[in-house]
Amino acid sequence: MGDLILTTFDWVPEPPRGFVRDLRVRWALEEAGLSYRVATVPFEDRRPEHFAHQPFGQVPWLTDGQLSIFETGAILLHLGGLSDTLLPNDPDARSTTVQWVFAALNSVEAAVQPWILYKFTGDTTQTPGRQLMDTFIAGRLKHMETVLGDREWLGRSFSVADILMADVLRVTDMFDGLAEHPVCRAYVARATTRPSFIKAHGDQLAHFAAADAARAR
Repeated sequence: MGDLILTTFDWVPEPPRGFVRDLRVRWALEEAGLSYRVATVPFEDRRPEHFAHQPFGQVPWLTDGQLSIFETGAILLHLGGLSDTLLPNDPDARSTTVQWVFAALNSVEAAVQPWILYKFTGDTTQTPGRQLMDTFIAGRLKHMETVLGDREWLGRSFSVADILMADVLRVTDMFDGLAEHPVCRAYVARATTRPSFIKAHGDQLAHFAAADAARAR
């Protein structure tokens, strides 16, 4: 393992703060007790070297020595290889965790992301397509209510899968999307009261607050 460097934006507007996806990586690093430092790239002037690390001009990415990794799912699986706190060594437990990593990103986040974008922009237009989207999301969340109804975490213990799933559901809940899904809401509460989340969330907010202060000078 080389030096772990988490790269995020130098600044973002107020609304997405606390939800920028470097939070997922900060959370995992704090959970595992891995040492890291934070580097930044400009939010307002995305240059070729940024796209060389993240082809879509987004954040975060993680540098581990000579290795550069983008996409939070890939980053968290990499960190899981460095800590069995994040990804268990037992083959059955490991397989379960990996499956739920992909479920969080593909089956749940892919379903709720368009809905979140509508909510974020304040678009309340009701169309047949929007109604279909609402029904689809409700179905996904109903399944998660069943899954989480008899377990504390997705696997035998807290893992990278829970970091991803809890963060996806947390953003959904920001727009009251879990109002009719109390089991999912309780799961998010369990995850976000962990000291590692509290530290990661506070660090992200402090990072952008410091950027505000620097811009004001």
